[in-house]
Amino acid sequence: MILGAAMATGNNASCPAMKATSNGAFQHENPLDYALPLLILQICLVVVFTRFLAFLFRPLRQPRVIAEIIGGILLGPSAIGRSEKFMNAVFPEKSITVLDTVANIGLLFFLFLVGLELDMRAIRRTGHKALGIALCGITVPFVLGIGTSIALRATVSKGAELFPFLVFMGVALSITAFPVLARILAELKLLTTDVGRIAMSAAAVNDVAAWILLALAIALSGSDASPFVPIWVLLCGAAFVIFVVFAIRPLLVAMANSSLEGEPVKEVYICITLTLVLACSFVTDTIGIHSLFGAFVVGTVMPKEGSFSGVLTERIEDLVSGLFLPLYFVSSGLKTNVATIKGGLSWAMLMLVIFNACFGKIIGTTVVSLLCKVPSREALALGFLMNTKGLVELIVLNIGKDRKVLNDQTFAICVVMALFTTFISTPIVMVLYKPARRGAPYKHKTVQRDPDTELRMLACFHSTRNIPSLINLIECSRGTQRKGKLCIYAMHLMVLSERSSAITMVHKAHKNGMPFWNKKRDGKDQMIIAFQAYEKLSSVSVRPMTTISALNSIHEDICTTAHRKRAAMIILPFHKHQRVDGSMESLGHSFHVMNQLVLRHAPCSVGIFVDRGLGGTSQVRASDVSYKIVVPFFGGRDDREALCYGMRIAQHPGIFLNVYKFVTAPGTSLAFGAKLVEVSSNKDRKTMDVVDDKYYEDKRQDDQLWSEFLSACNNNTQESMKYEQKLVESKGDIETALKEMNRCNLILVGRMPSVAPLGSQSDCPELGPVGSFVASSDFSTVTSVMVIQQYNPSTDIHPLVMEEPDFSDISDTPTS
Repeated sequence: MILGAAMATGNNASCPAMKATSNGAFQHENPLDYALPLLILQICLVVVFTRFLAFLFRPLRQPRVIAEIIGGILLGPSAIGRSEKFMNAVFPEKSITVLDTVANIGLLFFLFLVGLELDMRAIRRTGHKALGIALCGITVPFVLGIGTSIALRATVSKGAELFPFLVFMGVALSITAFPVLARILAELKLLTTDVGRIAMSAAAVNDVAAWILLALAIALSGSDASPFVPIWVLLCGAAFVIFVVFAIRPLLVAMANSSLEGEPVKEVYICITLTLVLACSFVTDTIGIHSLFGAFVVGTVMPKEGSFSGVLTERIEDLVSGLFLPLYFVSSGLKTNVATIKGGLSWAMLMLVIFNACFGKIIGTTVVSLLCKVPSREALALGFLMNTKGLVELIVLNIGKDRKVLNDQTFAICVVMALFTTFISTPIVMVLYKPARRGAPYKHKTVQRDPDTELRMLACFHSTRNIPSLINLIECSRGTQRKGKLCIYAMHLMVLSERSSAITMVHKAHKNGMPFWNKKRDGKDQMIIAFQAYEKLSSVSVRPMTTISALNSIHEDICTTAHRKRAAMIILPFHKHQRVDGSMESLGHSFHVMNQLVLRHAPCSVGIFVDRGLGGTSQVRASDVSYKIVVPFFGGRDDREALCYGMRIAQHPGIFLNVYKFVTAPGTSLAFGAKLVEVSSNKDRKTMDVVDDKYYEDKRQDDQLWSEFLSACNNNTQESMKYEQKLVESKGDIETALKEMNRCNLILVGRMPSVAPLGSQSDCPELGPVGSFVASSDFSTVTSVMVIQQYNPSTDIHPLVMEEPDFSDISDTPTS
């Protein structure tokens, strides 16, 4: 023993602890021999490598956790780490303690965020169906895990402690990753289907049960031979939970209640909360459970209402999820050596573990779902969804490895199992259960129709900034016809990101056919209040809703919702907003692309609203509305839709509509010799013939609508509609005439009239020649613009909803 101690002392003396910082390369010091610069290099390498893998896996619709797990394994001894030179330079043995410490601190706060996601009241309200599916989805794989552990102890895990090993393997096979599942459901648009709702409820119950089982496994895995130690650990753990509920929660509630909506949260409250997370983690580590439990329990007891929890999430989630959490996957990957799985027996054990994990979850969940009258395809999809693994799985495995319950070979087998089961979930569910977008056909898909019919519009907005102008536009659109009522679906467009807060929003999705969510339970959401207040003061039916989706697929939500609600027009916010100095600032290229995709796939007419403060910065009362609205009419399908919308707006007593019809001398056209280029919504261009069969048909329909407009003007006793004919001889005449209209409140213009391109080249050619001209900053800083595209069934060749005459739709809309 003395000799062993002396050898240990000698080894410690020969391997001194790393210093924090170096003096630099010019002082002949290698920065990689010092803790801080080496840690910085490790973080940068891990983040870049895992993000690159996530980019590669994006076409496969895989969650980011897959890329991070694979990235950790590839950087470890299974692949790149097989190079001793690389490992000694980038991940030397002496740096692992620092890496693990930083990774676990990040993991503490991530588990705190996971606790914030779980709403215990929602779990208590879980229906019998979801509860039964969750319990069976835990019990069957847990029992199979125990059976699997017996086979493993007899082969690749000889000598493992019996009871801790049984429990760890049972937990490893029975876990469902709640955050990963939520993201898969969101990206597959399954959140508010029956499958999605049941899966989310069952996964939440599964999550809580998994943590309880993990606490039991950790308590049993202590090195003390006394059988009373696990009992004391569990009793102290229960006492800690009670203490947090009755002593710490009231403090958190008091801080949350004093953090008023719309006011900044006090910095001391943030500091107290984060310190409590660390303190509780220290207590649970001292008890012998694990420091992660303390952070998780504090997160679960945090009040979910009000702004306090949201501010906490925003303050810590990006740093934790973006930088520190990937380190945990690499830390796990450095312990994973897939090469240890060698020989027929090891591969047979891997197949057995994967089979039992999948069989237990899939068959157990499917059978109970069928007994609960869930359709067979949905029941099978539930089974694969509940088989999703993730971070908690890796936590269980790492704790088991650190406590010597799992050896290297068993650890590698279980990591590969978790990776495989999660990887197959998305593609199989996409094949097995992707609800076909089907819908019943409906008639009124444009504004140009019988004015006595109800007009339904889907009005989209990005933030509260858009709401006053949007409500003022809705007020203009309501008309005065008794039969021609207006119904508005106001859709808040929220981008689904990798952030925990997005997953929290997803968890609170409402049962409305799409990922819809009303942000505050107490009804104090400012957006909801604004629309509800307007609805009470008008005869317009306004239904606020929210869609949460990735930017590359949010157009699908917009178009499918418009079809479900039988909308005649979708109103989209322009991808640029006006700054104080009058210039237009882009919200991002992704929003620009989103509008183009909606234009391409919309099942009805579309209006892109360029908001320059219609009505000012606040909602205008109906009695105070006094707007001048202009429609430049050149002819064509889109201009006819703009004119029809203008005629509807002119029914409002506070609206004055002025229509300018542009005409040319006989024998000439508005192209003035230029080749007309038609721009499709995806920026494809094709040359248009100035005079063809389509031209004569459009001309006939233009004349017919113009006659109806003149008749409406003659019958208009209030003189709220005027028209003027503009004879133009060149493209410059059109530009001059349009500039004379730049002091009105709103311009309604068709997207693609047969007009030569105006002004300088636009970065928004999809708005058409006139729309891009009047939407530019050079045209006006006070006049809002609506660029309108009329629905054209002949070009609707890529519909997102397949119409079936016999489809039974439960939408709250009329059948016309």
